[in-house]
Amino acid sequence: MLGEDVQDQLRPVDHPRRQGVLQVALLRRRQLVLDDQRLGSGLLVGHLELLEFALADVGARIRAATVLNEPCDGLHAGRTGEFLELGELVAGIRALGDDSHDEAALGGGSRSRIGLSVRHQVIMTAVWSVSLTPVPLSPVLAEQSTYPFVRLEEAKLRKAAEGVRLFDFGMGDPRGVPDDSIRRALADALEDATGYPAAVGLPELRAAVAAWLERRFGVVVDPDAEVIPTYGSKEAIFTLAQVIVDRAGGKDLVVVPDPGYPVYERGALFAGAQVTSVPLLAQNGFLPDLDAVPDETWERAAIVWVNYPNNPTAATAPLGFFERLAELAERFEFLLASDEAYSELWYDEPPPSALQAGRRGVVAFNTLSKRSSMTGYRCGFVAGDEQVVAALQKFRPGMGTAPQTFVQRAAVVAWEDEAHVERIRERYRRKRDLFLDLFHAKRIGVPGNAATMYLWVEVPDGEGSEAFAGRLLDRGVVVAPGSYLGPAGEGYVRLALVPSEDECLAAIEILDELL
Repeated sequence: MLGEDVQDQLRPVDHPRRQGVLQVALLRRRQLVLDDQRLGSGLLVGHLELLEFALADVGARIRAATVLNEPCDGLHAGRTGEFLELGELVAGIRALGDDSHDEAALGGGSRSRIGLSVRHQVIMTAVWSVSLTPVPLSPVLAEQSTYPFVRLEEAKLRKAAEGVRLFDFGMGDPRGVPDDSIRRALADALEDATGYPAAVGLPELRAAVAAWLERRFGVVVDPDAEVIPTYGSKEAIFTLAQVIVDRAGGKDLVVVPDPGYPVYERGALFAGAQVTSVPLLAQNGFLPDLDAVPDETWERAAIVWVNYPNNPTAATAPLGFFERLAELAERFEFLLASDEAYSELWYDEPPPSALQAGRRGVVAFNTLSKRSSMTGYRCGFVAGDEQVVAALQKFRPGMGTAPQTFVQRAAVVAWEDEAHVERIRERYRRKRDLFLDLFHAKRIGVPGNAATMYLWVEVPDGEGSEAFAGRLLDRGVVVAPGSYLGPAGEGYVRLALVPSEDECLAAIEILDELL
């Protein structure tokens, strides 16, 4: 019987009544289930929460919870405390490593905390005999590799545990504080923060987005029919395929860039679509070679994803590129989905939007996360094709809501102001120039540096992306291996300019010694 997961740190203890065997097979993506027929009665209402077991010297974590709501046979009254002690027993036996003789597999002695999911089998002693019943999970989930930045986070934690000071350029998570005007607007709106927000969002926010699109790109959209607010852009990107893919109609393919944001592919796979990738190569300016894509791919395509300014290559795309893709979208009846999260982080010329090529068969995704350093607020939008927006208006009430009303009111202020965006852009420019000077002096190529918060840096000859990133991590400089973002990313690392300027200078001193 599985209950709700909770976050609870159990205290490691030993137990005098270690009898029987609790055999936990750490099979890939299995849940721990206790057999209620073998636990006993007299427990009228009891809850055992087996979650986040802190194996003090092993560092494993069990993410499962068991809730007992029914009386069972075999456990007499007055012993409910023993059952609750099972959690502590399994969680805290320091002698486990010695008993199992499997320290190497379990990470023996390491205090890094890893999710209990895939690799090993251990035998733990317990008071009662229990059974392990597999819970069927989505095969799509079972086949997913670990999200690449989870792996990066684990590597960082290991290095931090060794006492190394980290300079984290790994993830594109802005660390600046949102502008005072934005925070004031959010605080002022809290007094009226009651009720569920409507999935279509506040009219004021849709109007602010439409006005911004006109000012920024010269694109006029209907705020009621061609704009819908989203909870950031990630969830909207992930779920788009559920709205667009038509397997029965032969539109079962989603085209994604390589390297690229992993969510395009993951969302497509969970929608039951097939995925094909197009490489972004330096010789093509990190644009896909549209002429190399066969007609049969375009014919099967339901969605073609593009992302400019690009993560991770920091490249930009000319308007002619979007116009060509919009023509292909109309000819082959696929949706051109343009992820424009970095449209406002540019250094020389403001990049265009796909919406400038037309709105029929085209949608653009944007967010305040990068533009206004509002990652924690979670507020973005989808704009473009009226039929697609109508479909999203129909779909989204069944899977969530718009951002909280107070966040939407803060977003109105953010979209209406450009001064804070200019200040953010200037901060990134200063940090970018510091690193470009270093890499130029070291004769290391940085072919991607025109926009975004990233630098796409060539790996020195003779090293792979992960090996080079690992060498930097040994000295505390965290970067993302290009291969984490797709096979075509091999040979590069991505550096996110999110630390402070002082931290950048300290990291540059380390790199100056290493390179």
